[in-house]
Amino acid sequence: MATFTYTPDLAAQVQVKPRVLTAKFGDGYEQRTADGINIRPREWGLTFNTRTDAEIAPIIAFLESSNGISAFDWTPPAGSTGKWVCENWIQTIVAKGVNNLSATFREVWEPT
Repeated sequence: MATFTYTPDLAAQVQVKPRVLTAKFGDGYEQRTADGINIRPREWGLTFNTRTDAEIAPIIAFLESSNGISAFDWTPPAGSTGKWVCENWIQTIVAKGVNNLSATFREVWEPT
């Protein structure tokens, strides 16, 4: 399994949205329960700003190699190592030879 080793900018953001099953009843009552055992997947918004072509190329090559399908190992700035997929990223060419890249890493669980 590949490991993502590139360092994002310090402005990384994490979003956690617990997976919950909800049954709604009359009069506004509802019942909630956990949807599975791994109910708090993390999603990180990462940026790699003001990077040269030489710095950005291997990051994009890594993301392209997984194609949003293959999970990879990564340790977020605040948190524990896990399995992640990156299903979308955006490259912005700021000037000749200067790039910004934003990517979203979504935590996944897979059998070992």
